[in-house]
Amino acid sequence: MRTLGHRELSWYEVLMINSTSRLSHLKMFLVKVKSILFATRVYHENHYKPNCRVFFSNKTYLPHEEPEALCKYREEELRILKGNGIGELKEWDRVYDYDLYNDLGDPDKGLTRPILGGSDKLPYPRRGRTSRSPSKSDPNTESRKFPWFSKFNIYVPRDEQFGHLKKSEFEENDRQGLLHGIGDKFSASFFNDQFDSFEEVHNLYNETGQFGKFPLPQVIKGDRNKPPTAWRTDEEFAREMVAGLNPILIRLLQEFPPASKLDPELYGHQHSSITKQDIEYNLEGHTVEEALKSNRLFILDHHDTVIPHLYKINKNTSTKTYASRTLLFLNDDHILKPVAIELSLPYEKGDKFGVDRKVYTPAENRVEGYIWQLAKAYVAVVDTGHHQLISHWLNTHAVIEPFVIATNRQLSVVHPIYKLLHPHFRDTMTINALAREILVNADGLVEKTFYPAKYSMEMSSEIYKSWNFLEQALPKDLKKRGIAVDDGNPQPGLRLLIPDYPYAVDGLKIWFALEEWVRDYCSFYYKTGNMVQQDPELQAWWKELREVGHGDLKNEPWWPKMQTREELIESCTIIIWIASALHAAVNFGQYAYGGYSPNRPTRSRKFMPEKGTREYAELKRNPEKAFFRTMPSQKTSLTGITLVEILSKHASDEVYLGQRTPEWTTDAIPLSAFEKFHNKLSAIEGEILKLNMDKNLKNRVGPVNVPYTLLYPTGEVGLSGKGIPNSISI
Repeated sequence: MRTLGHRELSWYEVLMINSTSRLSHLKMFLVKVKSILFATRVYHENHYKPNCRVFFSNKTYLPHEEPEALCKYREEELRILKGNGIGELKEWDRVYDYDLYNDLGDPDKGLTRPILGGSDKLPYPRRGRTSRSPSKSDPNTESRKFPWFSKFNIYVPRDEQFGHLKKSEFEENDRQGLLHGIGDKFSASFFNDQFDSFEEVHNLYNETGQFGKFPLPQVIKGDRNKPPTAWRTDEEFAREMVAGLNPILIRLLQEFPPASKLDPELYGHQHSSITKQDIEYNLEGHTVEEALKSNRLFILDHHDTVIPHLYKINKNTSTKTYASRTLLFLNDDHILKPVAIELSLPYEKGDKFGVDRKVYTPAENRVEGYIWQLAKAYVAVVDTGHHQLISHWLNTHAVIEPFVIATNRQLSVVHPIYKLLHPHFRDTMTINALAREILVNADGLVEKTFYPAKYSMEMSSEIYKSWNFLEQALPKDLKKRGIAVDDGNPQPGLRLLIPDYPYAVDGLKIWFALEEWVRDYCSFYYKTGNMVQQDPELQAWWKELREVGHGDLKNEPWWPKMQTREELIESCTIIIWIASALHAAVNFGQYAYGGYSPNRPTRSRKFMPEKGTREYAELKRNPEKAFFRTMPSQKTSLTGITLVEILSKHASDEVYLGQRTPEWTTDAIPLSAFEKFHNKLSAIEGEILKLNMDKNLKNRVGPVNVPYTLLYPTGEVGLSGKGIPNSISI
């Protein structure tokens, strides 16, 4: 193996590998030379420009501290990683570049979709450039050279590609998911594409998930009733808004009736029609004014985000659904209960004429009870769609990719911020590329499964307009939603208005531990704010991130200026939070709650039955059959179950928050600070287990007997429902 030495450079600080290293072509390679530790593939020298690849030691330098002899290697490495923006990229290339989302459609097959990004009308974060040629039908749309037998032929930089183990496990999970549903999908295709009862759905599962069956999702696993019923309770319906797979939307109701922020010139009157008479009988002796004043009324609001798209969704797809507002009351036991659901439809004559609104209130008996169950199901449809497209895809996967690209283009591998962030980007570009190939693309699994159908990504672009980087910080998010208020005390310095809010309680523990670690780390390298301002790599990184990676929002006033150490600490904490804990909270509970499709239906095919209609008569006569005629078909349900099963599994090579390779840096103080962070997370694990055993905290487990462990730091392989991976790797 050939190494280089210089007077100002230790012999082990740079390692160059080329064909003289006698390493076989395409072979995975692990090397440890004193403080150098890396795993990669090494190719023939003809694939490198220049004809060797440089590896740097694990020593950390700010740009002004670098040995002079190291500078030219660092500069050349960054030049290679940036590429030249043209030409076809090969699998051995390590070029990180940006592109628009012009790869969603397939116009050569008649599947056109709008280009996302690069405009005020359809803004979007940038993705990694793949260099595929334009389609024949539309030169602005990238072609889709995607053979059915391989999901991995799309370009991502060499060092971002799955390792052999991860790749083989991903393909095996894909095959298992297919086998779990293949018999039922065959039946759905050739016989009856309908469920007729909850018992039929329950027969899809067994304890082990073997013999062509799905494993029992947690939401029904602990229910002794056959078929299960706990998931249908109002308490569980509300609990999942604070401890389910989408616990990040519920907010304090601050005015009654709820108001809309949609432009009345475009959408007419959109304010809620819910009245005091609709809900006061259910407020346990409180008036609406008293409940508002005492911070006891909350709302899950899927009105303003849905209405602008709803007419075309209902008209041009198989979906038949509603915008919704769900009002909830917090009782003395800190348990939320729904008190009203408003379902709204735009008028046929146009959006500007407002909406037709109907209010439903809790009922248990006879046909009114069945109508109430359907109303909750319609809420679940739009919440599940918002979860998958916005909470999950947009707000974690899509927004983090520009950070991955900018970090590799502008921060050298010896830079302290590169070393801090790099573990939190592992496998993200590959999983995002796969998602664009088979999930969020035209006629992909998301469009086939979730209610917005072919308008899914367009809808997420509209919501990206209001994305705010700083509001991704958990404390700011909770305060914005009115869920938390400042209490003037030391850490956490917040008081939750829903004290038993598992996502917020556990999330704040993780957030403040993470913030302390980032503060300790950054403070070691940046003693003053001037050092932040005078770091050319750091400033170039932040400039490119704002102006290119999230360029459609570059003029928003909330962007940090990156002029102080506090701004650096806050920004890095948010980036790591999005990539680790936020993604874990919205991803790994998908099968636990959505694996049982009646609990989280992905689409509705009929509107609410009206009195005097054949559908209403069927609802009275056979409510279960009417439910399944309204909610997704058997085939759609099975596709959704298969999808969330794959997405919810932890890989065997997962690296969790608080874990890193032992010698990731040679600096003792950062290593000690990271050990403190690791120990803090271990202590949090014990606190979470203790909270889950507290019988007074009803939302920790709920009627379905599912402990909240989505923010338990260390996970287990498979459908464990716990663990915070370092990065968005699935």
